[in-house]
Amino acid sequence: MLRGWRRRCPSCGNGPMMAGYLKVRDTCPVCEEELHHQRADDGPAYLTIVIVGHILAPLILIVYSNFRPDPLIMATGFSVGCVALSLYLLPRLKGLMVGLQWAKRMHGFGGESG
Repeated sequence: MLRGWRRRCPSCGNGPMMAGYLKVRDTCPVCEEELHHQRADDGPAYLTIVIVGHILAPLILIVYSNFRPDPLIMATGFSVGCVALSLYLLPRLKGLMVGLQWAKRMHGFGGESG
């Protein structure tokens, strides 16, 4: 799963898993591990929303309670933070989910279909 977080092949850890920002390669260019049957689907987006929400919600409360900034400044700052954190986490969580599927031999990674 750590290899997936790093966006590396879950099998060898050397080859890049992603062909783009979120596109998983069909096979690893180093070890030829097949990655095309991964089923990450909406899981990474869901996890991103949960994590970003759990990080930013308390921060919003703390900043508002302690500093009382102008609402426009606060909204702008936290919007930028939300987008930046989401863009950072999304491909890493997708890699993590593919790594989890590989580790648990789910969705065809173990040689059998299912």
